[in-house]
Amino acid sequence: MTTSTTYDHAPAQPTNSATRVATASFIGTAIEFYDFYVYATAAALVIGPVFFPQTSGTAQMLSAFLTFGIAFLARPLGSALFGHFGDRIGRKSTLVASLLLMGVCTTLIGVLPGYDSIGAWAPILL
Repeated sequence: MTTSTTYDHAPAQPTNSATRVATASFIGTAIEFYDFYVYATAAALVIGPVFFPQTSGTAQMLSAFLTFGIAFLARPLGSALFGHFGDRIGRKSTLVASLLLMGVCTTLIGVLPGYDSIGAWAPILL
């Protein structure tokens, strides 16, 4: 008796198709952009006076935008770290973890006490 294998159906599409990867990348980038947009708006409007009130208005705004600039310097470090974990434990769980971390940190900035409450610790924690 000979066994012959015939395939009457097309091969299954891989679970990580290019479309799924592109969609996940787009969603992650859009959420990250929105988070940066919200922080930039807050930096321009409220972060300077709340966290750096001991200086002039110009210095307040520059200090607030300096904290925004630090985030752009930290991005390559975060991408290397999360890229490493994405390769090891999976990109989906790493994407969820990074988005949760971003959301939690943004929320914590919203409830962070200002300079009037905790002094110099406010800009340090920011």
